[in-house]
Amino acid sequence: MLLQYLDNPLLLFASVVALALAISVHEFAHALAADKLGDLTPRYQGRLTLSPLAHLDLVGTLMILLAGFGWGKPVQFNPWGLKNPRRDSALISIAGPVSNFATALLLAIAYKFVPSPGNLFLLPIIILNINLGLFNLIPIAPLDGFKVIEGLLPKALALQWRGLERYGFLFLIFLIFPIFGASLIGSVLLPVQRSVLELLLR
Repeated sequence: MLLQYLDNPLLLFASVVALALAISVHEFAHALAADKLGDLTPRYQGRLTLSPLAHLDLVGTLMILLAGFGWGKPVQFNPWGLKNPRRDSALISIAGPVSNFATALLLAIAYKFVPSPGNLFLLPIIILNINLGLFNLIPIAPLDGFKVIEGLLPKALALQWRGLERYGFLFLIFLIFPIFGASLIGSVLLPVQRSVLELLLR
């Protein structure tokens, strides 16, 4: 991906704009969900904003530019400030990916009516929103999918599931590390991404 950017500065600009928007929408959705469910931590930390400056994470941003998937600065919330900590934590977690899929859907509708070169800017935003949503649904800590699964499990199983959280980064490194030229995550997510993109732009 990096060579594509070097050969096409316009693509680099479009991708940076797409990246900033996708991550900002994702993290803002987490913050808004937490705020609506009764925890004001994101509000006090200045995360109830769509400004990319509040949400970009250096490593996660570089991963998106280099590999096509990554993450933003995690939104912190206090589960004990929620009425139903386990259920509401899952709702806060799922809000991020859902916001990305909703953004991709709305922009895909606009894409069909915007003539070139306008769609040159819309397509990277659609793709990155799909990628960010799919990647964060993977049930490995600290990704959103981990908390979503925890919220769906019975209490006893949820406690056991939570014990896997400490190993999350090890699992992620294994999945992201290229094996025979491709990462396991990429091998799984790219076909799904293509299918979702084809469905949206049909």
